[in-house]
Amino acid sequence: MSKILARCLLGLSTLLPALAMAAGVSIIPEPQHLQLGRGSYRLDAHTRVEAPKDARGREIATFLRDAIRAQTGIAVREGAGAHAIELKLDPAVQGEEAYHLTVTPQQVTVSASTDQGLFWGVQTLRQLLPLEKSTRAEIPAMRIEDAPAYAWRGVMLDVSRHFYPVSFIEKQLDLLSYYKINTFHWHLTDDQGWRIQIRHYPKLASVGAWRTEADGTRYGGFYTQAQIRQVVDYARRRNITVIPEIEMPGHSVAAIAAYPGLSCGKKQVAVTTAWGVHKNIDCVGDESTFTFLQNVLDEVLPLFPSPYVHIGGDEVPKDHWHDCASCQALMHKLGLKDEEGLQSYFIRRIQKYLESKGKTLVGWDEILEGGADKHAVIEAWRGADEQAKALANGNRVVVAGPFYIDRALDSLTVQDVFRTDIANDSSPNDAKADAAVFAAHRAQLLGAEAPLWSERANPYNAESKLYPRVLAFAENLWRGNAHDDAAWADFHRRLQAQYPRLDAWHVAYGPEDRAVVQYAIAAEAKGRWLLHAQRGFDDLVNHYTLDGGVPTASSPSFTDAVTLHRGGTLQVVPFRKGLRYDNPASFTLVDNLATGKPLRLAQPVSPKYAPAHALTDGVQGGDDFHNGQWSGWNDADVDAAIDLQKPTKIHAIAVDFLQDTGSRILPPQAVSFQVSGDGKHWTTVDAERPKADVMDSRPHVFHVAFQATKPLDARYVRVVANRYTVLPAGFPDGAANTWLFADEILVK
Repeated sequence: MSKILARCLLGLSTLLPALAMAAGVSIIPEPQHLQLGRGSYRLDAHTRVEAPKDARGREIATFLRDAIRAQTGIAVREGAGAHAIELKLDPAVQGEEAYHLTVTPQQVTVSASTDQGLFWGVQTLRQLLPLEKSTRAEIPAMRIEDAPAYAWRGVMLDVSRHFYPVSFIEKQLDLLSYYKINTFHWHLTDDQGWRIQIRHYPKLASVGAWRTEADGTRYGGFYTQAQIRQVVDYARRRNITVIPEIEMPGHSVAAIAAYPGLSCGKKQVAVTTAWGVHKNIDCVGDESTFTFLQNVLDEVLPLFPSPYVHIGGDEVPKDHWHDCASCQALMHKLGLKDEEGLQSYFIRRIQKYLESKGKTLVGWDEILEGGADKHAVIEAWRGADEQAKALANGNRVVVAGPFYIDRALDSLTVQDVFRTDIANDSSPNDAKADAAVFAAHRAQLLGAEAPLWSERANPYNAESKLYPRVLAFAENLWRGNAHDDAAWADFHRRLQAQYPRLDAWHVAYGPEDRAVVQYAIAAEAKGRWLLHAQRGFDDLVNHYTLDGGVPTASSPSFTDAVTLHRGGTLQVVPFRKGLRYDNPASFTLVDNLATGKPLRLAQPVSPKYAPAHALTDGVQGGDDFHNGQWSGWNDADVDAAIDLQKPTKIHAIAVDFLQDTGSRILPPQAVSFQVSGDGKHWTTVDAERPKADVMDSRPHVFHVAFQATKPLDARYVRVVANRYTVLPAGFPDGAANTWLFADEILVK
């Protein structure tokens, strides 16, 4: 090829996206081949939609007509005609999801060899329609030949940690389908909630679907089998396969709460409110466990036509199996050397059962531990090395690790999602052999998923985590091979054109590379606080209350900052374009003699959490140690002294500590309150030992307080909290790497 020709082709490749944008063409994911033509097709009330006569063909045609009317206001009718939109099945179009779309001034033709391809062609056609309602619309003439690079383009929603109504899920299915996501992975069960009705075991819904939160409220919900069928069919009509996940043998606390006999200990437990990994798991040594799981699967499988069933298999601590007589007897009977072999036995047995029902097992990459059957599909989340192991083992692989969209928007940006290459998902820290393994086993790479775990996601903020990152994910998986600067610049231009569409659909999407909002609060003069909001959007508005009520769009509001003139329970919620963007951020503002006073710490706080001045800012921390109000110490005691700057009558001293064993946060073993007149000689006025069960996985806030029988005169106040240095034998990894978390040191 001559240099002149090469330069011409390069210039043409750069020019084509610009020409497409100028013609009003902004398709995501970008088609593999698009050639603009001359003129445009006029869409109006005379337009007809002609489709195959089979049931699915008629269904797709109805979907298109409804979509045209909803978006443009134009009511097109069914039937053939000289100026029609023709949907046709053409065996010459190669590829299960491939389609061709031809637009001329005379006709629009969508052709594909399958219903799947035909539907994707319709979705592309929808993106060529204007948003404005009118009596006519112009569609630019063009020729598109398109097919996806990867067959598995999925989004996972965890509904166990937070429950999402059917209406929310159907809205997401509409959006995912619009951008050609073809797999919805429905994470239906976990430690914090069982979300699917099983008639054979009614307590899974009546008990396992509900938990008691720290404030005593009951939280939960479940989907009836009728609702499951409704969602699955709604997805089917939008070209999306729904894959259920029923977690086993770990992440089973909710099921065990309903039926304690599932566990090795057979003890009654509550559905947990704590995140993290829990040791209470299905008992592999009891045959009744498999009877239960097979009965559950017998009700689940008919609800989901998908060829795949996800069984989790991740994060399975085997302590209870090690201490269980029946598990150890089974291990010796089978000649297994350790409990990892029991996990492999468990997975293989469930896999065999699923195969007898015509289903393929999918599991997280931990199912490789102990040796997984190569026929299982591995969802790789722990990095490229695990992905390479699965490929080398002969398994088909779905990549999830790089796309955890529960991550903060500034730590996994839209550009990060776009640039990730799942076919070469290795970093300098991974084994150098990985790249060679990826290349040798490329055909086993099914595609990828973007999981939305819901520890910190809820129905109000989930969309800001999903979008626009899902659009970059859809582009990445459909195109498959364009991650460079030029491709990013072109995608980013097309992304801007999608925001008006998301606005029209009332989607609470987030910024591309920063948090929606970050709140900070500081004490000013006595009885006043300044609440500051670092906003990710210039048009975001914050509404707040001071009486503990949930703010609405009519509550008092501010943009960047507001001065609060009295204490109370502050609740603040971000709104944008009339949409609520999150659950309330909550702060308790209290009058405190220590507010703003000099503070001395014997051991510095961890820089990962709230700075030291959060201990004396007049703001109590709530129950979320990530909210910027909790200061943390790792493997250290707390020794905090406050100078009140003058002799003061003291009636009470109090401080809150947190327990969250899943995050290795423990309350102190002992707390002492001390006072002094000179800051050198201290008098202990009270010593407390919080009554804590360190093995309890439920989050707790411990309010530790001293109440004087008569006022004390002192200038200095000191709080000393001693951590646990010895823990029960069952506490994982002992007392090393444990935390103390404290919030406001309150002096009255």
